[in-house]
Amino acid sequence: MQRFRSAVIGTGFIGPVHVEGLRRAGVEVAAIIGSTSQKSRDAAARLGINAEHLTLDDVLRDPSIDAIHVTTPNRLHYPQAVAVLQAGKHVMCEKPLAMNSSETKTLVEIASQCNLAAGVAYNIRFYPLCHEAAAQVSNGTLGDLLHVQGSYVQDWLLYDTDFNWRVVAADGGDLRAVADIGTHWLDLVQFITGCSVTSVCADLRTVYPKRKRPTKATETFAGESSPPSPTETVDITTEDCGCVMLRFDTKSNGCLWVSQTTAGRKNCLRFELAGSHSSISWNSEQPNSIWIGHRDRPNESLIRDPALMHPSAAPISNYPGGHNEGFPDTFKQLFHQFYGYIRTGDFATTPPFPSFRDGHREVLLCEAILRSHRERRWVDVHELET
Repeated sequence: MQRFRSAVIGTGFIGPVHVEGLRRAGVEVAAIIGSTSQKSRDAAARLGINAEHLTLDDVLRDPSIDAIHVTTPNRLHYPQAVAVLQAGKHVMCEKPLAMNSSETKTLVEIASQCNLAAGVAYNIRFYPLCHEAAAQVSNGTLGDLLHVQGSYVQDWLLYDTDFNWRVVAADGGDLRAVADIGTHWLDLVQFITGCSVTSVCADLRTVYPKRKRPTKATETFAGESSPPSPTETVDITTEDCGCVMLRFDTKSNGCLWVSQTTAGRKNCLRFELAGSHSSISWNSEQPNSIWIGHRDRPNESLIRDPALMHPSAAPISNYPGGHNEGFPDTFKQLFHQFYGYIRTGDFATTPPFPSFRDGHREVLLCEAILRSHRERRWVDVHELET
């Protein structure tokens, strides 16, 4: 079997997560690249990677590297993904795919023209019970989908002294909580239901219009263990929380609450799908069980167990029941699908992972949500499609 070589661009929180997932998926990691040569050397040393490559240009020139994972700040996604594709290499990009739908549309076109695999790291699809939920919707267990509700909440930006490049619009985009975590929920729910969001109505809020930025760089989820440093006050325009009402192409409706200022919620995505026969609910902080609700008989709780799961979901689960699988496993499963798709060599088929087209759709949704909030009205997603 062909063994692939990859490189990861970005040494912050999520870059090393990709490195671990790649290794567990059987992909050789040839390099991890930081914003400076020294950061590349330091990250390579921490992760046990040969520091032969120190820059993006180094890995782009290496013909033995098959794919590159882009895990840098959002503003860099577009130029780096373009460079990777033009170098003839497959690309897996962190979300959001780019800063606006013009850039994402161009990326979709370039990837198609280059005939290369191009994915977006919406890893939450690859919790096994999310695939189980998708199977139950697809096989009609829930009946007709009536409505959807859920949330994605965190607390790592609860205080005005919490700071990260993501809160600055120039680095992360005009939307933050919605783009950073809300799109995970939107991607997941559309994947599970097989329905597309067609219209949105949003009410967003910036809890802290001013935040205190440390004068030296901080890491995502660094927490209180990080030593204090001098700060400067920075104006913030990106949202900390908000609610988005949704309409789907099946006439079902729903709502999403997103927040990065909810004390005690470290990284909690929840959804509940209500069908005409039954309902299902799942919580990412308890990812190995799914609740199944009934009207006329006792409710159920399905514990993740490949032996009890739908044939389409069981392969996403690699451990027996009772042996929990979590966040790191989702990246392993995503990368299994991505590199398996590369191995087939047929990029005209529908990929079994979130594609650049999905990433483009998510950015269109973000732009519709932002327009809805600013104009205080329902916005149809097709208003932004060109």
